[in-house]
Amino acid sequence: MSEPSPPAEGGPSTFADGVRLAIGTLSVFPVRPGVVDRRAGGIAMAVAPLVGAVIGAVGGLVLAISLWLGTTPLPASVLAVAIVALLTRGLHLDGLADLADGLGSGKPAERALEIMKRSDIGPFGVVTLVLVLLVQVAALQEAVTHAGAGAGAITLVAACAAGRLALTWACRAGIPPARPDGLGAMVAGTVRRSVAVAVTVPVLAGTAALAYLHGIGVFDLWSSESSGGWGYMAYVDTTRSEAGDFLGAGTPGVGLMSGLGPFLAPFGLPLAMLVGLLAAWAVRRRAVRRLGGVTGDVLGALVEITTATTLLACTILVN
Repeated sequence: MSEPSPPAEGGPSTFADGVRLAIGTLSVFPVRPGVVDRRAGGIAMAVAPLVGAVIGAVGGLVLAISLWLGTTPLPASVLAVAIVALLTRGLHLDGLADLADGLGSGKPAERALEIMKRSDIGPFGVVTLVLVLLVQVAALQEAVTHAGAGAGAITLVAACAAGRLALTWACRAGIPPARPDGLGAMVAGTVRRSVAVAVTVPVLAGTAALAYLHGIGVFDLWSSESSGGWGYMAYVDTTRSEAGDFLGAGTPGVGLMSGLGPFLAPFGLPLAMLVGLLAAWAVRRRAVRRLGGVTGDVLGALVEITTATTLLACTILVN
């Protein structure tokens, strides 16, 4: 993650300053800098999932347009993942590589932090970077192949939002910074647990709503002829005909009434996001134990690990 700009002169930061900090730090979108302090850092980490959802939406739009133009799922997925990386300046990926080098070195915390601060990338970083990107591309391709462009785009939005939700939880109160300066020092411990929960609930609910709307055909314009790979659209279509005598053919959402399939479909995305957050928790805990706290590199790595794990979990839970 990029280092924030020096604190602007003026009074205490406002909510708008925190939003500007989130956009400016987590994306390439140009914003006018505001007051930068720990309060702004806490707000930025709380609204980070919204920035992630916007980035995922742009990547999903590129994915849908590529498929509409006739591109096959693999290159379309590569392009979508590349756009997401471009919109973050590749800084989260850089943090992932740096953390892998630091933890993989086996050195004491001080030496590991020095390794992470260097500009070069070692073998641990290269291998981790390649594997994580391969997982992201392959999982997104799987979603597109089995469920169409609409499902792939929604999955990417959910994964990107989950990646930034990991920042919200990694910066909650009680988690220390590994260095006395830098981004980690400014945002570590700035988010109260109650705020993290208050942010998480609507993010998960929003992705469940997107999955449901896709399931009842709202996004059919984006879907390919092979839609239904999520196990939900096909289920709804089948159930509509089977339950026609009882509720009337074509009743929206009738597939929600019974069976495991409809449970996994609308709630598969939030469940996959929770799996991604669990992976982020494990990596964050390891980093804090080894390094003594979080840094900007640790936070960037958590974004990419959560995104990849969420995408991978989606291929298991919604197929």
